Amino acid sequence: MNYECLICQVKALQHRLQKYQIPEEKRDHVVSKLLKEIAEIDLENSYSPEITRNLLARLREYSTVKDPYQKEKQEGNRLMIERYDEFREMVRHSENPFDTALRLAIAGNIIDFGPTNRFDVEGTIEKVLNSAFAIDHSQQLQNETEKAKTILYLGDNCGEMVLDKLFLETINHPNVWFAVREKPVLNDATEKEAREVGMHHVAKIISNGDDAPSTLLHRVSPKFKEIYQTADLIISKGMGNYEGLMFESDPRLFFLLMIKCPVIGRKNGAKKGEFVVKRSVVSSTLSAPS
Repeated sequence: MNYECLICQVKALQHRLQKYQIPEEKRDHVVSKLLKEIAEIDLENSYSPEITRNLLARLREYSTVKDPYQKEKQEGNRLMIERYDEFREMVRHSENPFDTALRLAIAGNIIDFGPTNRFDVEGTIEKVLNSAFAIDHSQQLQNETEKAKTILYLGDNCGEMVLDKLFLETINHPNVWFAVREKPVLNDATEKEAREVGMHHVAKIISNGDDAPSTLLHRVSPKFKEIYQTADLIISKGMGNYEGLMFESDPRLFFLLMIKCPVIGRKNGAKKGEFVVKRSVVSSTLSAPS
């Protein structure tokens, strides 16, 4: 974790106080308490999504709001579902359906109500369809997809999940698990939202057993851990999942994400706004990241 991540957490407090509808008369106390906790964080031994999870848990102690981003999740899914047929036709008529569906799934990663909740879906789709990936291991991903007996797809946000579904529909694999969060956190998908968009028609849905906006292997449930350990291919979607798994050295693991902050950009040698398809470990027989 980087010190810039802590600064980002502090900047997000005002918005999160509003989302959790913390009474005005309690906000001084709540912010003071949270800032003390932030100041004591050990940067070298912390995961940013776990810090987010813990801070949101503190806010829930002062709030009656169970799912602060419910409206945004519903709206994100609705907007993408309304355009699903359009995107599916785009994939069907493309020269490379796998590549087009993959690009649309990554473009969906822009739909985020985290610390910086400004995004341009249309512009991002246009950009991802007409630009090179900053890191491009997509051919390796396609090869592994065709060989794998079991695929675990780590879901991220609502809205973009609809385009994840299109990608899974395109690869048409018979044995895919789609992982969601156990409880509402930010606008991340839970089983409820995954079923609402029909994800169960293209994959088996499984909760990772945790409410952090990520996949943190020291926090997930035993059932999820078993599937993670036995899957032939693991596709990690989004920056939150990347932050939880970026230190894993596992050739089964591929990251699909849009770079949304300079810290993750520097980690990958990419710029903010660029797109990444990255294998966790590239063997000596494969080309190194571009």
